[in-house]
Amino acid sequence: MSSNDQLPPKTRLLQAATELLANAGSEPVSTRQITKLAGVTAPTLYHHFGDKEGLFNAVVTAGFEEYLAGERAINLDSNPIEDIRRLWDGHVQFGLDKTHLYLVLFGNIRPESRPAIVAEAEQLVAERLNRAAIAGQLKVPPHEAARSIMAANVGVTLMLIAESADRRNLELSTMTRDSMIQAVFNDEAHAQFSEPTNQSSVVVAAIALNAALQSSNSNELSSTELKLFLEWLHRISSSG
Repeated sequence: MSSNDQLPPKTRLLQAATELLANAGSEPVSTRQITKLAGVTAPTLYHHFGDKEGLFNAVVTAGFEEYLAGERAINLDSNPIEDIRRLWDGHVQFGLDKTHLYLVLFGNIRPESRPAIVAEAEQLVAERLNRAAIAGQLKVPPHEAARSIMAANVGVTLMLIAESADRRNLELSTMTRDSMIQAVFNDEAHAQFSEPTNQSSVVVAAIALNAALQSSNSNELSSTELKLFLEWLHRISSSG
């Protein structure tokens, strides 16, 4: 008996519906598919949820509450830039930990249909940005800033989910997050709340040269020499 078989039928139905909805794309999910994956009969589904749509609503409601609970549990402090970093990172981690659930909540957005969870997630970000705006720390309106940050956050999370676990580069999330923070907070906020990078011109040059060499087909160096040179450049650029 698998560990899943030991779960209550209601829980198995929720898990099965979540997985099927996440992977269905534009295809409909049938009651038969759900009950087969959950290892229960159709009357069991009707007993707990009324019908298939009732089950789908329960999946979204449970996922919605779990996501918001995680975001609201993040401790905020007097540093608004650090708050946005924490909210962003918490969002990405939820997506990677709860992939099927995340895809149901954020991966099935339809044209001209704005899911309530997106608006609610934006509101969590906007609440922190409103305080930053009152303190004169933003260079764009807080609502606009929140929408931009949320769009980038969802996009990055979906891209990371699409990668195999062994190839995921979380630096993509960090770079995009910090770019968004740079875009919405003004110079005064960065001066007050951001730690100085002290990135030297040598590091900047190493990053540029590293990128140029990796994208070129240089014949000036042997493959061994090029590999060693790129390794040195990577060390220098990472030291920043």
